[in-house]
Amino acid sequence: MFQSRNNKQNMTVYKSDLEIAQSVQMNHIKDIASKLNIGEDHLEMFGKYKAKLPLSLIDEKKVGNSNMVLVTAITPTPSGEGKTTTSIGLTEGLNKIGKQAVVVLREPSLGPVFGMKGGAAGGGRSQVVPMEDINLHFTGDFSAIEKANNLLAAIIDNNIQSTKNNLGIDPRTVVWKRVMDMNDRSLRNIVSGMGGKSGGMMREAGFNITAASEVMAILCLANSIGDLKEKIGNIYIGDTYDKKAIYARDLKAHGAMTALLKDAIKPNLVQTLEGNPALIHGGPFANIAQGTNSVIATKMGMSHSEYVITEAGFGADLGAEKFLDIKCGYAGLSPKAIVVVATIRALKYHGGQSLKELTSPNIDALKSGLGNLEKHLENVKTFGVPGVVAINKFVSDTDEEIEIVKNKCKQMGVRIALCEGWEYGGDGSKELAHEVVKAVESCTTKYTPVYDWDSSIEEKIEAVAEKIYGAGKVEFQSKARLNIKKIERLGLSNKPICIAKTQNSFSDNPKALGRPKGFTLTIREIEIAAGAGFVIPITGDILRMPGLPSIPSAVGIDIDEEGKISGLS
Repeated sequence: MFQSRNNKQNMTVYKSDLEIAQSVQMNHIKDIASKLNIGEDHLEMFGKYKAKLPLSLIDEKKVGNSNMVLVTAITPTPSGEGKTTTSIGLTEGLNKIGKQAVVVLREPSLGPVFGMKGGAAGGGRSQVVPMEDINLHFTGDFSAIEKANNLLAAIIDNNIQSTKNNLGIDPRTVVWKRVMDMNDRSLRNIVSGMGGKSGGMMREAGFNITAASEVMAILCLANSIGDLKEKIGNIYIGDTYDKKAIYARDLKAHGAMTALLKDAIKPNLVQTLEGNPALIHGGPFANIAQGTNSVIATKMGMSHSEYVITEAGFGADLGAEKFLDIKCGYAGLSPKAIVVVATIRALKYHGGQSLKELTSPNIDALKSGLGNLEKHLENVKTFGVPGVVAINKFVSDTDEEIEIVKNKCKQMGVRIALCEGWEYGGDGSKELAHEVVKAVESCTTKYTPVYDWDSSIEEKIEAVAEKIYGAGKVEFQSKARLNIKKIERLGLSNKPICIAKTQNSFSDNPKALGRPKGFTLTIREIEIAAGAGFVIPITGDILRMPGLPSIPSAVGIDIDEEGKISGLS
């Protein structure tokens, strides 16, 4: 959780997330690994509290016998509804009630850490540690992805400039951008190659944030080094002057790019505050990519634990849909339960209450905002997976407000539990753990995809827009229709879709809160991610390089003479 929970009514003051994390004595990582029956010889240690795990530890047979639980949420407020905190708390709670459980999460991006959030490793008593390391560089995976991405960019420009082995790439068609793991709006659109002939060919270019790189998406969908290299080779970069498609393999860039990722492909083992195992790997955003950790990390957890708790970014309309239709489709996985995190404050926000007043009771706004939760739960039923609502409790929530949400879920026949993992860790998450176990044990089928991959691009987009978002129709602008023709020409029309859409609304209008109905979803263009194996319909003003807020979290982060960091949250 990334927002203070100080209770204005009783003036209770809580420690910051960082203060809590720094107060805990961590266990040596070899002791954490032993809880997964992994010996010290298998660990590639980064000091005493972090380690990478080799891919050889994945056992597909054991994967099939494990219970995967997906944690998602209602449409979030700007500060988020605590999916990571709930995921970690649920893992602690399951271990408290005698189940063997591991949490599998994404790695934080420095963009949000230094931008809006200030940290992304859980909150309160439900965190993963070492918190500072996880939020700042960690084991260097993002850096490796950034270097691999930018190596391809350099090779593209070098081929355009060179007279030897020149492929005749038309620089006007190049779609590949450089990346860096930072919010920097000034780099969205640039002109590169300035400085005369020796500076390369001048052309329009730009930067994305590292989490938006297709290399990140590929890493999180790869099953092995060989699969990773093949997928990287399939990256589409642009066309020649005679309109022939060019891929990374045509430039012979995929071998060197994969070599840079030889360690980044291995998942990272850390621990929760209560000393339970946590795997953290990969970090694609859910509003522009698939929004979930790697297939490899998920399968690693399922190879060594009875329960695997994992999350997907933003609301269920984005993260959960992509988790199921893309990740599970490629990996052959299926969750046994879906936890939908809801907060009283978010429901009041969707009911019309202002952000500044969310800690004040407002029964009318709460009831009005329940439509958002209702739609997400209807979607979970569409997926055919048992659902559980987790009310992530804030100290400002009243008993009356909580009871209203509970009654709504009971009317819909959905399990619900109060989750107080932020304040009490595993002890505050046992109620949710029991409900999740019941849901898992009731699951008898695999999930139902929203669409058939073999349907047309238009049909797949319409299926998600109408079934999941609640749209009345989809409008394809002229550029999008041209993109569809190109996708068909390249033989990619049988790939899943990864819709880029605002996380603030079911619709493509971020101001349309609650449960908008019958709206028109506008697709302005469709990008190609041939390496990752999906296409990306773009709605609204989605940006792949965010900007910093007027007062970024970075200005509050510091370090003292002894190396102790402050300001992360």
